[in-house]
Amino acid sequence: MAEIAVRLVIEGRVQGVGFRYWTVEQAKEFKLTGWVRNRRDGTVEALVSGDEVAVKAMIAACAKGPLGARVAAVKQFPAAPPDEPGFRQRLTE
Repeated sequence: MAEIAVRLVIEGRVQGVGFRYWTVEQAKEFKLTGWVRNRRDGTVEALVSGDEVAVKAMIAACAKGPLGARVAAVKQFPAAPPDEPGFRQRLTE
């Protein structure tokens, strides 16, 4: 299986609804590595890396988000895989 990494910027009502916690749980289920954080502009940013099928499934899940979220868009950008194992929350940037 091919390994890929993408940086996601998720727009909409995505802060204050548990999106980061939900993203960590989803990433663990999909066995992905990377991180997620809130951004000061009101979006959520994530680096997602792993098996291509799992990454695509994660992108599709992020397009829906957790209960209470209203995702308007998920922008994708090519990225390098993370340097650290696991998937975690980062501080707002």
